[in-house]
This record gives sequence, structure tokens and C-alpha cells, in this order.
Amino acid sequence: MGAAEDDEPPSKRVKVSSGQSVDISDGTFVRDPVSCSLSDSMARPLALQEDDEVVGTKGVIKKVEFVRIITEALYSLGYKKTGARLEEESGIPLRSSVINLFMQQILDGKWDESLNTLENLGMVDEKIVKLASFVILEQKFFELLDKEKVMDALKTLRTEISPLCINSDRVHQLSSCVISPSQQVLAGVSGQGIVRVKSRTKLLEELQRLLPPTVMIPEKRLVHLVEQALDLQLDACRFHNSVVGEMSLLTDHQCGRDHIPSQTVQILREHNDEVWFLQFSHNGNYLASSANSSVIIWEVKLDGRVCLKHQLAGHERPVSYISWSPDDHQLLTCGEEEVVRQWDVESGECTHIYVKNGLGLISCGWAPDGKRVFCGVTDKSISMWDLEGKELECWQGHKTIRISDLEITSDGKHVVSVCKENMIVLFGWESKVEKVIQEDQAITSFVLSTDNKYVLVSLSNQEIHLWNIEGMVKLTAKYKGHKRSRFVVRSCFGGLDQAFVASGSEDSQVYIWHRGSGELVGTLAGHSGTVNCVSWNPANHHMLASASDDCTIRIWGLDRVNLNQHGTVSNGVNCSNGKVASLRCKRASV
Repeated sequence: MGAAEDDEPPSKRVKVSSGQSVDISDGTFVRDPVSCSLSDSMARPLALQEDDEVVGTKGVIKKVEFVRIITEALYSLGYKKTGARLEEESGIPLRSSVINLFMQQILDGKWDESLNTLENLGMVDEKIVKLASFVILEQKFFELLDKEKVMDALKTLRTEISPLCINSDRVHQLSSCVISPSQQVLAGVSGQGIVRVKSRTKLLEELQRLLPPTVMIPEKRLVHLVEQALDLQLDACRFHNSVVGEMSLLTDHQCGRDHIPSQTVQILREHNDEVWFLQFSHNGNYLASSANSSVIIWEVKLDGRVCLKHQLAGHERPVSYISWSPDDHQLLTCGEEEVVRQWDVESGECTHIYVKNGLGLISCGWAPDGKRVFCGVTDKSISMWDLEGKELECWQGHKTIRISDLEITSDGKHVVSVCKENMIVLFGWESKVEKVIQEDQAITSFVLSTDNKYVLVSLSNQEIHLWNIEGMVKLTAKYKGHKRSRFVVRSCFGGLDQAFVASGSEDSQVYIWHRGSGELVGTLAGHSGTVNCVSWNPANHHMLASASDDCTIRIWGLDRVNLNQHGTVSNGVNCSNGKVASLRCKRASV
């Protein structure tokens, strides 16, 4: 099954006689060059039929191109007889006779003839012609060195390669090979001073990538187009949230709403006050949450249950921000304009307190190496400490305001903070270069994507903005629908490849949007007070947590009733733990 039709092995065959075909190891056929001349064909679309004939309902697929890529696919799969039959029956050759001649000249090492043929392909772009000539002559150069014809190789370098004025650095590398053949570059790997050049079929593949597709169809073009179509289907799927196993070409890909968290699977009631903040650890094994001055570390069990691990006490003021260390062994908690405490996750002990005399700390974050801690200060500066509490550096000026969000990029080179009411700064603390995100409305919170390409900004006007910070900063999407008038309501990225955006809301619901399209794909009801913060488990794309003024944390998972109709995915258990706590809903507005 799936084998080539020919009984003969797919290795290169020897040319037999005039008029017969020569099989190249990539699975394509080259017509005997004796039967053609340069005047036979130039580099233009090939067909014995009308070039403008189209297939398909859209009227955009040219039949000539369609047949040619099918033919190429048949040859690349090893179905050589079928490919040849398609060429014969359709009257549409895969390649022109002049291209077949060019390919055979390359395989035979007839470098001068191949260069002449290349010049006569009729390509308009002289740069491509020069680049292709460079690649061919470089192969000629290495083969001469391999045969120990050093003077001939030097002559090729001086009289043929250098005059092309292409890639002077490469020319210098090639010249070093003449002086010392063991000085090898990309064309081959040295071995005891012997140059081992790449095969001529590899050279053909390189030329195929270099020359225009109208001259030589890219290898496995049909496979590439099909893969593109599958990728586009995944991108267009508003609810895609699972690692794809096998995708069928026989049906279109489509996920239902039951692939995103939508059902409460657990309610955590151990907090006795409004829950303001929560965040999953990087490995998804823990969840940390804060209510007033208390912090709880929860452990996510293998079966999906979330269980209390430690209750942390020590802060005198409400804890407004939490940050996990890169290895998830340590936790930072920041009291509102107070101190930052460092906790050991396993033991639950406070291992250090970061204090700045006469000032309060408002935010905290880790350097990617886990050896330094960054904190925002009430005097609008940002300080950096080592783990022993020694202040290493302090950046004065308007680097932060009294908003507790602080992010450090994964390369450790930039600190991200709110520097003005409506402005976020990406501060290069080593380079001293800054980028800014300028909003028209007041910023209430923000979060950085794990790939450091995007910043998600929550605003006072009930909008969430997505900013691309690669290169020039630009606004790429807006998300609307949630409610916010008085409180800080936080949002987050989440799901597979962080393809979703989730947010709390003052109407007691959780809102979920598809990040790429901006479409609202779900609203989760269950809380009885403002949802202040949400966090998506980075290791389990089907687990979402929300913190509310109703003093509870809800763990959301997949809707098992609907999901069982399409196949099950493990996301947790349906239970609640602890006793019902009294609702205490006092909180400062922004």
C-alpha cells in the first residue's frame, strides 16, 4: 500500500539512448536533452491547451498549474508511470524541454552548458540569474577541489565566481579553501583535508528553491498547499482548543463550544473575603490566590481536583499582586503599598521580605533566571534586588504608577509597567531604549503574552485592547462586552497557543473571546459578585479559574454532557470543597 508503481528501485538510472527518459532521484523525469534545443521553449507557463482555462467554482484555479502540481505530486510520491501518463493524456508537460535539458546538464556536471541554458531561460530578474550562477559555479569549484585540481578551482573562483559580485564574504570563504582545503564552509564537511561536496541532486533542489515557480515547480507544492489549507481551517476555528491528532482531508475541521471551559467543576470556598487576585503557576500544578491580606496556595492534583496546600499569613495590607518564580518553587506576594514577601512553595515558609525604607512597594516580578526580583515603588521608580535583598539597581522617574501590574520579558531585557494613567512603557533596563503603548482611556491592568509578542490592556471604558509589540507597537484587536465601571477587572490570555482572551466582569460573569477574530465565544455564569480576576491554566487548556467578590474561586472545565457526544477530555472533577463563606464585599474603587 502506498508504494511506487515501478518495480525498479528509485535510485538514479543511467541514460540509455536518445528519446528515452532519465530518472532523477527526486522522483521526477527528465526528457532526453538530445531531442530538444534552446529554441524549443523559454521560461513561461507550459501548456498545449489554453493558458486561461480554469477549474473550480471560484474561477481562480488555472487548469495548467493545477495539472502540473498534481503531476509533480505523483512523481514525488513515486508514481512515475501515472505521472508520465497524466502528462501525455493532458498534453500539459511538468517542465519544458529546456528545463529538462538544464536539469540533465546539472546532473551530468556540464557546468558551462548549464550556465548557457540558464541565460536562455528568459528570466527577467537578473539577480536570480546571478544567484543561480553563483550556486552552480560554487558546486563546480568544490568538485574541482575534490579532484585536487586546485589551479582549475582557483581559475573558476577568479574568472567566474568573483565577477558575479555576489556575496563577497562567501567568496572569501571559498578562497580560504584553496589555501587550506580543510577550511570548510557550507558546501561540504571537511574530513582530513578532503572536500566532500554536496550531491548534484541536492544542488538541483537548491536551484529549484531559487528559480521562479513558473520555471521549476517547488518540490511537494501540492502537499504544501494542503497543509496550508489545514492550517487555515484551524485558524478559522473559533473554538479550537486541543492538540490536533489526525486531521482528515475528507471533512472540514470544526470544533464546538464544548472545547472551551464553560462548566463549573469545582468551587473553592476557603477564603473569607473578596478574592482579588489569582494566578496559575507556569507548570499548571499550583494556583495562588489572595483575599485581603491572606494568600492561599492550591495544588492541582493529577485528577484535576484543586486542593488547599498552604495558607500564607504575614501581610498587613491587602495583597494586590502575585508572581511565580520561573521554576515555580518560589512565590512573590505584594501587599498594597507595603512590602513584597517571598515564599517557599513546598514548605509555605516566608524566606525573605523586600522592603524600601520610607516607601511602599506596589508590584513585583521575577527575572527569567530566577536570581533577581523587580518591584514597583510608590515613588514611581522600579527597583531590582538579588534574592538576599540587596538592591542592585533603581530606575527613577515615571517608570510606574500605583497600578500593581509588572512584567519582565522572557529574555530579561525589558520591564513592562504602567508609567502614566494611559501609557505603558517597555523599558530596556540594559539598553535604556523605551517603547510605549499610548491609550486614550485610563489603563486598569495589563498582561504580557508568553511569547512576549503581545500586551493585553484592560481599560476603564469597558474595552480590552491587544497590542503587538514586535517591532513597531501597533493595536491589533479590541474586545468588548464585559462590564466595568468601578473596580479593577483583570483579563488574561489562555487556551491552546493562547488563542483566547478571558476577562472578569462586574456583572458576575466571565467573558471569553477568540483572540484572532475578536468574536465573543462564551460567557460563564455562576458567581454572585464581581469577577475580579481570571487565570487560564497554561498546562491544561481546559481549566480556567475565576476570583470573585462572592469570596469564592470557581474552577471551570469542559461541558461533559455535550462533550461526551464528541469524545471526552479530562479536565477535573465536579465538586465543591469547604463551607459556604459569608459574603463581604467592601473594596476600593479605581
